[in-house]
Amino acid sequence: MLDFLNKKEEAAPEKNVVPVLPQELYSDTGLNLVDIIAPSAVKINPKHLNLGEKVVRSFFITSYPSTLTDNWLSPLINLDKVFDIAIYIHPVNTAVIMKKFEKKVAEVQSQINERERKGVVRDPMLEAAYRDLEELRDRLQQAQEKMFDVGLYLSLYADTEEELSHAEAEIKSMLESRLIYIRPALFQQEEAFQSIIPVNEDKVAVTKKINSEPLSSFFPFVSFDLTSDKGILYGINRHNSSLVLFDRFSLENYNSITFAKSGSGKSYATKLEILRSLMFDTDVIVIDPEREYESMAEAVGGRYFNISLNSEHHINPFDLPIPREDESPASVLRANIITLVGLFRLMLGGLTAEEDALVDRAISETYALKDITPDSDFSAIEPPLLSDFEMVLAGMEGAESILIKLTKYTRGSWSGFINQPSNVDINRKFIVFSVRDMEDDLKPVAMYLVTHFIWNAIRRTLRKRLLVVDEAWWMMKSDDTAAFLYALAKRGRKYYLGIATITQDVNDFLKSPYGLPIMTNSSIQLLLKQSPTSIDAVQQAFNLTDEEKFLLLESGVGEGIFFAGMKHVAIRTIASYTEDQIITSDPSQILAIKKAKRELAEAESGGKI
Repeated sequence: MLDFLNKKEEAAPEKNVVPVLPQELYSDTGLNLVDIIAPSAVKINPKHLNLGEKVVRSFFITSYPSTLTDNWLSPLINLDKVFDIAIYIHPVNTAVIMKKFEKKVAEVQSQINERERKGVVRDPMLEAAYRDLEELRDRLQQAQEKMFDVGLYLSLYADTEEELSHAEAEIKSMLESRLIYIRPALFQQEEAFQSIIPVNEDKVAVTKKINSEPLSSFFPFVSFDLTSDKGILYGINRHNSSLVLFDRFSLENYNSITFAKSGSGKSYATKLEILRSLMFDTDVIVIDPEREYESMAEAVGGRYFNISLNSEHHINPFDLPIPREDESPASVLRANIITLVGLFRLMLGGLTAEEDALVDRAISETYALKDITPDSDFSAIEPPLLSDFEMVLAGMEGAESILIKLTKYTRGSWSGFINQPSNVDINRKFIVFSVRDMEDDLKPVAMYLVTHFIWNAIRRTLRKRLLVVDEAWWMMKSDDTAAFLYALAKRGRKYYLGIATITQDVNDFLKSPYGLPIMTNSSIQLLLKQSPTSIDAVQQAFNLTDEEKFLLLESGVGEGIFFAGMKHVAIRTIASYTEDQIITSDPSQILAIKKAKRELAEAESGGKI
């Protein structure tokens, strides 16, 4: 047993029962800090210790390569394991080491001379060692370097011996790939563990002589971070409390994807990014299926459009964007026709091959009805309406079944939704399209229509923009809407557009044939708290370790893993008081804010409830 656990209690002499004050009771027990922090029991084995309910194995480093790179400890420190590291640095007297160096240099020089005398081919390693020794001796003599005896010890914790052996193999593989070799302290586990606990007593004394320059690479306080010179604050690194500052527009594409269960803070984190992006001259457009962004749009001076059957805001799917300098009117018209075919396929519940060809021809003829051709000036046209398309279809043979389905959009209960000229102006820094009040059957159609309208508007002028698609699983329910979202993710970079895809239904999203391609085309990925039912799918999709999987299951609100390019860190989103008041979606906070505003208005007007 460890020394600090081997204290035996002495039998106290019998006394009369008298009242004892708390401090006297504490002092009578003989407890000190060591007794309080010590584990309940310790069992010493040749290769490990049983420390309470944990198994711990201690190691020491036996050799290093001739050259140590900066931050070589970083991969080990960032490993998602439970471990302790102790580094002992013992200064060595320069005069003593200089005498040893003189003797060692003489030995190496003698070996080189002997090989030359015998006519043996020169040994480059021996010559390199001679040069290194001479150079280091010169620097020691000039007081540019000092020598130290350095010992590095590691204690690794696990729940079982099997888990401990697996972690040991992982760490050994990681270090040996850098020519750094560690060994378990066989039959010295007690001494090694005592050397690692913070009492500053090296009981193992397995050291290597290292000079000042390579010793600086032992600096242990390193961690992966995403702190860049420009960008917005996404949150705090949970490992080292550094700031996660990043600019999505500095990556190969500007897209992001967020997976999280309901109530885990995904909308809060998204609103925080939007608010901070607006300060860096980024236009933001949001497709909002739950009316969560209305108050935020009001607070920042944006525009809010409610898309529903009874809404006063309308979008005409036949609108045509003005071609850019590198586009021809013919290509714009053709692309719009293809998009409209996908929209009608979604609206009409699917089309046969014959119906698909019929709809394609009817769309072209509908544009021709308004004298819109590939040679037209799109800035001076009046686009057709859905009722014009219906009229063209009525004169075509074989269109009867399509007309029956189309009637509800032109003259039926859904006619107010789509058969109107566009009256939506998105010339603002922050735009929100809400589809909450749209019937569930029409939500995918509405999201497709809104996204198509936004895409046409984005192509007109080149500006830095962010398109946020909240609850994107609605769009993944149909292959046509999913394919359109994927096309945006692929083509957005050309137009300086980043797509932020957010969803809580991970399984439905990944079941779509376009789910994984959208994810792989997103340079930024944010995983917040996950539900047990979806965590396996998330682990497989993102190739997470078991430790990262459990981190996501146990994370609090606003906590998770932030991926950017090849790096990822554990993150916690934070907001200032003012930001929190603007973006909160907590019902209790919203009611309190509304109450405070009402009381303030009544106080200013002198009214009473």
